[in-house]
Amino acid sequence: MSSSPVGFFDSGIGGISLWMTVNEILPNENTVYLSDSRNCPYGNKPIEYLNEICIKNTEFLISKGCKTIVVACNTATTNSISLLRKNFDIPFIGIEPAIKPAALNSVSGKIGILATKGTLSSTLFSQTSSSHLDEVELIKKDGDGLVELIEKGIFDGRDLTNLLIKYLKPMIDFGVDQIVLGCTHYPFIKPLIKKIVKDINVIDCNEAVALQLKNILEINKLINSRTSNNSNHTFFNSSPDNSTINKILENKYEIFNFES
Repeated sequence: MSSSPVGFFDSGIGGISLWMTVNEILPNENTVYLSDSRNCPYGNKPIEYLNEICIKNTEFLISKGCKTIVVACNTATTNSISLLRKNFDIPFIGIEPAIKPAALNSVSGKIGILATKGTLSSTLFSQTSSSHLDEVELIKKDGDGLVELIEKGIFDGRDLTNLLIKYLKPMIDFGVDQIVLGCTHYPFIKPLIKKIVKDINVIDCNEAVALQLKNILEINKLINSRTSNNSNHTFFNSSPDNSTINKILENKYEIFNFES
């Protein structure tokens, strides 16, 4: 048993969607969340620079006593998690687009993937998607501009709707029956996406990742089995603008500054 916190980092507020799911499934766990909004988005960063950012984020979370780290970003996972596992002796939980469950659930055999450029161009994504090409056809779209709007706290409205239609209409026309959200920012606009695509199933992997975290904590005997209604959650932001984080968290937590 360990009461040390679980660490999370993302290129901004996106990973909070995953943090919320983890908090529901593992309510006793203390957490430290690092929102690197200053460097957002990660999706267009050169791999060398992204690796530097991920190493710095990891070092910071370890300095806060974290017992395991959730890389709550698809781009950081697909590009940098192997490097992190090689350099740090701590369990890492990554997040990848949920292609496998989409393939299993698809009737039409056609799947849409909405993700960042950094995720879609990564070696890990290529390997994962290639392993399912015998089962399904994929149509991939880079959701350029979506993360920036979500970081501003824009979860609906005309501009966001028009941008989503631009990315989703080709998927609808292609005949997909599953759309995979390949970025932790996107669950915040999932209601709007579902409104646009109607009966098409929209999948994110937050619950699966939370359950994987639970499994890793149990295997490593790191689970916090102490029942308490007073779990401690600490948030850091590399940007001075905390308005969107406060909006999502309903001003329940103090946000501390992180020098990225």
